[in-house]
Amino acid sequence: METKSATVFVIAEQGEGGIQPVSLQLVGKARQLADELGSKVGAVLLGQNLTKGAHELIAAGADIVFQGDSDLLVPYQAELFTEIIVKLLVEHHPEILLIGSTFMGRELAPLIAAKLETGLTAHCIDLVISSEGILEQKIPAYGGMITIVCPEKRPQMATVANGVFSNPALNTTRSGEIISIDVPNEFPLRVQTLEIVKEKSEGVYLESASVIVAGGAGAGDHDGWCQIAELAEVLNAGLGSTRPAVDAGWTKLETMIGQSGKMVSPEVYIGIGISGELQHMVGIVRAKVMIAINNDAKAPVFEQVDYGVVEDCRVFVPALVKALKNKESYIGRATHVI
Repeated sequence: METKSATVFVIAEQGEGGIQPVSLQLVGKARQLADELGSKVGAVLLGQNLTKGAHELIAAGADIVFQGDSDLLVPYQAELFTEIIVKLLVEHHPEILLIGSTFMGRELAPLIAAKLETGLTAHCIDLVISSEGILEQKIPAYGGMITIVCPEKRPQMATVANGVFSNPALNTTRSGEIISIDVPNEFPLRVQTLEIVKEKSEGVYLESASVIVAGGAGAGDHDGWCQIAELAEVLNAGLGSTRPAVDAGWTKLETMIGQSGKMVSPEVYIGIGISGELQHMVGIVRAKVMIAINNDAKAPVFEQVDYGVVEDCRVFVPALVKALKNKESYIGRATHVI
């Protein structure tokens, strides 16, 4: 197939430690999609001191990095970012635009889509090129998986969370082009970001935790949730949750795992009081060992895990915590192990 100009674009983000992992993952996926289309990968990087990050994006698979370097872009300004990116997209007409499902990306993506009058699929868990060359955007819905396509409008836009795609192998010998793009000297901002204050996460950082204890609606109430949180503390594990636990006010949004939460890949995942809805389970597909504790033997979660315990979590979890603290084995009084 004849090689065309870049038709798969990624909006990349740079943090204090360099390019954000999700941006590198999306460039790796874009590389795969572009190869299927016989095209190239373009990455858009806005901020300050971008040279190192631009080369990192090329090493991950980008052919062209459009770099906007200005002190006006730090901290991130939604309106200004949108203005610059939309102008670039109108000029280059990409077929596909991928954005990380980060705090910035979740704000930026709909602003860009609205300006370009195109479609946007959020929280995708897979991206596939169809036989007709259309991007199939896959999300969990209605208890299964559905495919969304945007056959007419361009670009075809999708957001993807960190961890959905694997980290690409960086090839520092790859060559690519870095193109500077204009940043307005002045831009009237209706809303301005003055400062970004990062909350300090409590406990073990979820995305890097080797063991994760996650709780759901089966916790019953705040006291039941505290039992699950105590187990996570005893195991020195990351504490995760499902949407119902967040909606009930037992825990914060940043603990949520799943389609609209975080994607994790622990060595051991322990799900407590979780039914096994796809929206949550897609967030742990790369866990090596999965354990479920639920009092309903017919819960869908038991079909998706390696080990299952049928027991009321409000009975089992305190006993397990006590046993771990006392370093004694626990034998449930009427526990059935699946």
